[in-house]
Amino acid sequence: MSLPKPLHPLISVFRMEDSMHNAPELSQPFALNFYCVALKRGFKGKFKYGRSYYDFDEGALSFIAPQQLLANQSDMDYSLSGISLSFHADLIRHYPLAKKIEEYGFFGYTVNEALHLSDEEEQFIGRIMNDIDTEYRRPIDQFSQDVVVAHLELLLTYSNRFYTRQFLTRKAANIDLIDRMQNLLTDYFQSDKTTEQGLPTVEYLAGQLNLSPGYLSDMLRTHTGQTAQQHIHDRLIDQARTFLAQTELTVAEIAYQLGFERPQSFNKLFKNKTNTTPLAYRKSFL
Repeated sequence: MSLPKPLHPLISVFRMEDSMHNAPELSQPFALNFYCVALKRGFKGKFKYGRSYYDFDEGALSFIAPQQLLANQSDMDYSLSGISLSFHADLIRHYPLAKKIEEYGFFGYTVNEALHLSDEEEQFIGRIMNDIDTEYRRPIDQFSQDVVVAHLELLLTYSNRFYTRQFLTRKAANIDLIDRMQNLLTDYFQSDKTTEQGLPTVEYLAGQLNLSPGYLSDMLRTHTGQTAQQHIHDRLIDQARTFLAQTELTVAEIAYQLGFERPQSFNKLFKNKTNTTPLAYRKSFL
């Protein structure tokens, strides 16, 4: 990307307009071995969320985790400005942030699920990143890493807040996604997919909705209080109740039909969700 060498062994900060982000090498899939947070300005055109399009003429904040496969969106019409922050996991290795960063699902989101900021939010995030940039360009001393990590933790905490806001302000579009997910689950359990492909996975649902698994679960948690996996389990238990009440299939046969490899796993999940066993539930109808 024609960038200068970093000024610090574990972190790099550069301006987007100083990089060759349209370099032809970036059109091929690649992965980084460090985290990257980028505040981008100057988008032109639209990105798509599910079946809906949104204008992103204001700031967009993207997050990339180590070893996440990437490819430049060469067909997108945009010229970028802004600031990019890259840091190695060793920068935060001995800080509480090393464990906390695993809780931030947005490092697993795809490019079309970036955090899109209001003017006020963009200015706020920009100030924090500029503070990191200022410290990055100072001579390294015994406090340098502590100061950078403190600013980085503040940046991620506010990003988490703004993502929650984004889920709420796009409630109508997200409710549409939830309806589509529920329909996918209904179709899955009412077809032969459970016996052919096993239990539906979060990855399957996210792929059908053109979302990343992390974004799907975070969106559902904001609107329903449950993750995608919990929604799958709830629908599975509803289907199991129907089989137990309306058919003469054995518990083992129901387990296999629902996609379980072992009936014991089905029994355990059913009891955890209903506080009763499948057999006891069936006997309640006799």
